[in-house]
Amino acid sequence: MSATSYATIDRSRLAELTAREETHLNAETKGSGRMFERAQKSLSSGVASSYQLRDPWPIYLERGEGAYVWDVDGNRMIDYHNGFGSMVQGHAHPAITKAVTERISKGTHFAAPTEDAVVVAEELQRRWGLPLWRYVNSGSEATMDAIRIARAHTGRDTIMKIFGSYHGHHDYVMVSIGVPYGQIGDRDNLASLPYGEGIPQSVANMTVPVPFNDIDAMESRILRLIREDRKPACVIMEAAMMNLGVILPEPGYLEAVRELTRQHGILLIVDEVKTGICIAPGGATSKYGLEPDLVTLAKALGGGLPSGAIGGTEEALSTVTNGKVYQVGTYNGNPLVMAAARANLLEVMTADAYAHLDALNEHLLKGCEAVIARYNLPGYAVGIGSKGCVTFSPSKVVDYESFKANQDGEVSDLAWLYNMNRGIFMTPGREEEWTLSITHTLEDCDQFIRVFDEMARDLTS
Repeated sequence: MSATSYATIDRSRLAELTAREETHLNAETKGSGRMFERAQKSLSSGVASSYQLRDPWPIYLERGEGAYVWDVDGNRMIDYHNGFGSMVQGHAHPAITKAVTERISKGTHFAAPTEDAVVVAEELQRRWGLPLWRYVNSGSEATMDAIRIARAHTGRDTIMKIFGSYHGHHDYVMVSIGVPYGQIGDRDNLASLPYGEGIPQSVANMTVPVPFNDIDAMESRILRLIREDRKPACVIMEAAMMNLGVILPEPGYLEAVRELTRQHGILLIVDEVKTGICIAPGGATSKYGLEPDLVTLAKALGGGLPSGAIGGTEEALSTVTNGKVYQVGTYNGNPLVMAAARANLLEVMTADAYAHLDALNEHLLKGCEAVIARYNLPGYAVGIGSKGCVTFSPSKVVDYESFKANQDGEVSDLAWLYNMNRGIFMTPGREEEWTLSITHTLEDCDQFIRVFDEMARDLTS
């Protein structure tokens, strides 16, 4: 981004608008407030996951259809949340609903292989260009098993990840996430910090973080680890985008990571839990022409059912094939999930579907950029495939450090409130992005742009 003189955000005006919008949202979601009061008596904090929390209460949903969701108060909203990107197919897609309904009458679980599991693996093999696959039930399980496979393959224990990236909720990757700016430290020697309590520091120390988009820092840290006799078993990273809003890889970065890991015999795990199925038929792997050793999928794979998969080269998965690694799970390849995934891959997420998503996202990004220019806001629109966001930063964000230093969290929070109060259901949290579905329309995108324009006008007037 070139140096630009942006409009100054009046913080008192920002606080005034935030208070007004919070009051309005709370008034329109009293049913969620009552549900929260009830839920606290049985659910810890009243929710099924800590990422569902919101003060003073979370928004409880009742149903979804296509591009829309309804909360327990009856508010109808265009869904840009889409289950943290899981529902790129849209809600209750007829093909997936039909496949699951037909499967239910034939039995819902066997803990034994089915034909659908074979068909899904064959399609994943075709899309990702990786010969062998195994199933799990979530993104966390996928990254956990992929790391175990990499350790077994190399005979090494140390893991390398990108500082600030989230790869699931198992101990070895709950490291150096959500760190305040003042605690980031020296980018050439980033600390391994547990994300919340209950994670032993000794475990966190086995995971070494490095900054995104900085191949020199990665190479320097790998060489130092080799000297310390701690050569990594793997580098695990999001490739298409770092999930802080959307941070895209700089030109040449991914190719350099692949070359560096190959040079040192370190397995490259491309975490496509957020991007697989969502940005291209073969995710980041096909879009960027990558050659990973292992890939992890989840979220959008199952069309709304809990699903996950690990793909890899024959060499990388040899320890699974020869039985040295026990990659197990009672619900792995569950018939309902496989039926949904088969319909999803073969009938729903087609070439036409991806062309539609690309057109929608391009329209949305251009519209948001026009709003930014109209009101001279400090920020920019960025996206890939079905995903995108407005990053409220006066300079380009390239990694966790620049995100924490520059992204205006208060404006992001206000944007979320404006959306929620005007029929746009969005992901909570300053780190999240929108996910479109194939059931969205250009008119749905125009509504998002209109709401953004209203906020920008109110904020700068």
